[in-house]
Amino acid sequence: MRMFKTTVKIGGMACGMCEAHMNEVIRKLVPNAKKVTSSHSKGESTFISEEKIDMEKMREAIEETGYHFISMEYEPYEKKRWFGKR
Repeated sequence: MRMFKTTVKIGGMACGMCEAHMNEVIRKLVPNAKKVTSSHSKGESTFISEEKIDMEKMREAIEETGYHFISMEYEPYEKKRWFGKR
């Protein structure tokens, strides 16, 4: 199964509550998202999903909450295997 790691650059997060709020926004938009994390110090949120997410939908969801969408990028994600086996 092909997976993607998505990194969203976000402006306006200032604290841990902002991070929790952004994680909630992402989980609502992408119900099957895994490993959802946000960092106000890095100004980004990351998550793993089975499909690429529409950038405009992500922009709308973030900006509706008062934060600023800056950019979004994808990279292939491969789950790490035990002991380096493939």
